[in-house]
Amino acid sequence: MEIKSLKKLKLYGFNNLTKTLSFNIYDICYAKDLEHRKGYIEYIDEQYNAKRLTKILSNVSAIIGANILNISSQDYEPQGASVTMLICEEKINNESMDSCCDAETPGPLPDTVLAHLDKSHITVHTYPESHPDDGISTFRADIDVSTCGRISPLKALNYLIHSFDSDIITIDYRVRGFTRDVEGRKLFIDHKINSIQNYISNDTKEKYHMIDVNVYQEHIFHTKMLIKDFDLDNYLFGTTKKELLPSEKRKIKQKLKKEMTEIFYGRNIPKV
Repeated sequence: MEIKSLKKLKLYGFNNLTKTLSFNIYDICYAKDLEHRKGYIEYIDEQYNAKRLTKILSNVSAIIGANILNISSQDYEPQGASVTMLICEEKINNESMDSCCDAETPGPLPDTVLAHLDKSHITVHTYPESHPDDGISTFRADIDVSTCGRISPLKALNYLIHSFDSDIITIDYRVRGFTRDVEGRKLFIDHKINSIQNYISNDTKEKYHMIDVNVYQEHIFHTKMLIKDFDLDNYLFGTTKKELLPSEKRKIKQKLKKEMTEIFYGRNIPKV
């Protein structure tokens, strides 16, 4: 189905389309003993506390041109944090609106205001955790950007990816509902999209193995990403490769790669 550019359409009333971006990142690490695992969780909790997450979401709001109405944030015990923002539309010039939606390109870092939205929200929740006896620890952050109106939250994706150190990223985008043109014809999507990957910068795409799963007739788009380069030192917390025996390094590397593969494909790998 051909999707016309919204600037060529005259709508009857407000654009009622709801566009939702769900963005999940995973950071994986190996912490040799209980003390190191606790240290990793404390480190992650400090790095991604509610204050920093609020700053990240505020920048997302700036990228998509929103006014922040309300912020609710919370650091949890023993770990984790959440931030929720209610956001509303902001009047901007037509040139900015046209540039934000017509091009299927990566969005900017937070230095320009691009578009508007209404009755919308941004949320983030973090989930640090560790394996009880295997040395593997993970950190997951779930971010949802839901907008009503013309702007697509995909323009914030490029910035979000650069805001986290991620081994695995899963991204879902869906357009729901409909709006009407002046003749009463329903419009179920108002912008062209072939792949979420078109909104990610080339330097990022080169770093990851990527898989697309799209259901175009339902306006559902999915991309997942797995980091290519693997340097064991980047995955050790509280120790280094130099302190490990060759047999230990092989075993730890196998554990880490198994963890990453299982998360990427969403299923457990049976033991051989």
